[in-house]
Amino acid sequence: MNRLFKSSFNLILILLLSLGLGGCVTTTRLPDQINSPWEEIKLSVDDNPLDIDFVDDNHGFLVGANRLILETNDGGATWQERSLDIPSEENFRLMSIDFNGDEGWIVGQPNLIMHSEDAGSNWTRLSLGNKLPGNPYLITTLEKDSAELATTAGAVYTTQDGGNSWEGRVAEASGGVRDLRRRQDGTYVSVSSLGNFFVTLGSEDEMWQSHQRASSKRVQTLGFQPNGELWMLSRGAEIRLNDEPGNYESWSKPIIPLVNGYNYMDMAWDPNGGIWAGGGNGTLLVSKDGGDSWKKDPVGYATPTNFIRIFFLENSSDNSSKGFALGERGHVLRWIGY
Repeated sequence: MNRLFKSSFNLILILLLSLGLGGCVTTTRLPDQINSPWEEIKLSVDDNPLDIDFVDDNHGFLVGANRLILETNDGGATWQERSLDIPSEENFRLMSIDFNGDEGWIVGQPNLIMHSEDAGSNWTRLSLGNKLPGNPYLITTLEKDSAELATTAGAVYTTQDGGNSWEGRVAEASGGVRDLRRRQDGTYVSVSSLGNFFVTLGSEDEMWQSHQRASSKRVQTLGFQPNGELWMLSRGAEIRLNDEPGNYESWSKPIIPLVNGYNYMDMAWDPNGGIWAGGGNGTLLVSKDGGDSWKKDPVGYATPTNFIRIFFLENSSDNSSKGFALGERGHVLRWIGY
């Protein structure tokens, strides 16, 4: 009788769990892609890369922890170490780099900003003063001598004179930031430091707007889909897509491609419309049908790292696209296409 009761209880529990997961795309095993569109790039350093951008189709820079700055002249196939004119005792974490033609900017922590007018051949360090809310987090080059800076406190500043003066764009900072992304039109989305809510800033707004997370799971990060709507990564390896244009409170049911104990840390759309999700322990997944089904990338899973950022960069001069998956400890994958 006890054995029969236990079996019945287990059956009921399974049914309840199945109902609770209704609408989720959940799998514990995924097939591998036959061919990978990625190749691993061997770097000469093992510091964490954090951001990457290109001056033109061949010339670009990669920045990261421990003052890391590397330069490529062959589209990212090989990288060479560079140095910045900053005192050796200052150990900066270079967070963001951005170019618009020859005009380039780098920001780092703590409190570093550098400007180049000659495609990165020379960099000038600028003063931000000592009253900046938070630390520099994201820099966007707008045009000649013009850039926009966002900080870890959610403050946003613009300069029109090469960084000699900065003007606040928002009336007040949003608070501690876990992650922050900017759309090309100047719209921002930011996750709170605890991941318990997120905020948005429209391109014409002066105040951040607060939004509740889609579930009880803490938000890992958010970003913009190619159509301008949002995507959300939450703890428990959950993916959600903004499913009503312009409504940041409306989200799809959770997509959980793989349950392996690791969270996803970034997402990106490749030039062919494939959705890529990267995370811990070499997790690199792709969906070619809008998130309905997923496959594991064999090159990603053979790389002993945690993938923290995935980029697909468009070069405005020839409409070509480049892709990079940045992992910890100097691991980088380069997109070579199908």
